[in-house]
Amino acid sequence: MPMAEMTMTADLPIAVTRIARAIRSYAGRATGLTLAALVGCTVESPVEPEPLTLLPEMVAAVTTSTASGIWISSSEIARLPTSGTAWTNLLSKANESCGSVKLSDQEQSTNVCVLAKALVYARTGNTTYRAPVITAINQIVNSGTYNGRALALGRELGAYVVAADLIGLKYVNSSLDNAFRSKLRSLRTTYTSGGPKNLIQCHEKRPNNWGTHCGATRAAIAAYLGDTADLARIAQVFKGFLGDRSSYAGFNYGDLSWQCDPSRPVGINPAGCTRYGRDLGGILPDDQRRGGSYTWPAPKENYVWEALQGALAQATILHRAGYPVWDWQNRALRRAVTWLYNVNGYPAEGDDQWLPHIVNGYYGTSFSARVPAHTGKNFGWTDWTHR
Repeated sequence: MPMAEMTMTADLPIAVTRIARAIRSYAGRATGLTLAALVGCTVESPVEPEPLTLLPEMVAAVTTSTASGIWISSSEIARLPTSGTAWTNLLSKANESCGSVKLSDQEQSTNVCVLAKALVYARTGNTTYRAPVITAINQIVNSGTYNGRALALGRELGAYVVAADLIGLKYVNSSLDNAFRSKLRSLRTTYTSGGPKNLIQCHEKRPNNWGTHCGATRAAIAAYLGDTADLARIAQVFKGFLGDRSSYAGFNYGDLSWQCDPSRPVGINPAGCTRYGRDLGGILPDDQRRGGSYTWPAPKENYVWEALQGALAQATILHRAGYPVWDWQNRALRRAVTWLYNVNGYPAEGDDQWLPHIVNGYYGTSFSARVPAHTGKNFGWTDWTHR
């Protein structure tokens, strides 16, 4: 998958506006430096979410959920096989050393390695696999102030939250669990550089791979903390991304040429959308634009699959929290994958191979899905968990 887009921090103190202009003129957008670092300003304070009136159905759904497990329950895991290609691949990774956690490295695969160990522990009860998960969580708790982009935090953190849930951290080490929960609350609103100011703003302003990854980790955090109010807000924003503008329409869009209705942009084009007889329903416009403005045949743009990594992870977590996400907006997520496979001729490849297993598992579809499947930037092992 490609490296994600780079943007400069937009909001700068008035007192140093002229300096900011000079810096931008000289350094350009690709430097990634914040003005605070250059002129010795103090670190920005956490940014609170903008006001949003929660819809009654969003509040009601989460409070009536009876599902257990953020990603999968212990009873579901107990029914999974301990033989076969998917299990062998999972076990092989769980037997490797994962390395140290670095949340600011958006390409690091330590997260899915730790997730493998947590899954194997949950299935076998072998504490040899649980110990490295606890070590990783300790590293996060003691990592100090986060210094990186929202995209990296969105890609990396969610798997560790799910891993903590899988090993039952609150029962195994309650003091570490309390510290981890405190750290998660902090990471939700901690300042992030190079674009959105924090994880929440990333989720609520970016209708693309940035926002979906941030939303997935935000959902994992809220589910782990039992924060039903934030889960309701996450679900409402996500439904807006899927195309329900009456639910949420606060995103900032780029090139609108792939939108079905540029005056009412959405994260996934609505069912039945066509242009000159060409099927645009199911396109993720704000990631498809990364291949250029509208043209046909549509480019095979891998940022679209990248966005679905976050969207399908977000949907999985919200589903378990009680939301009928798979049905929203005429089954928007199924339509998105259908468009990629059947219209764009672009099946899941590389680190997107775990995605069709989720779609097939929840929708009963039969999209080609490799076993063993490559893990993603944020999650994986679905060829075993969602078989």
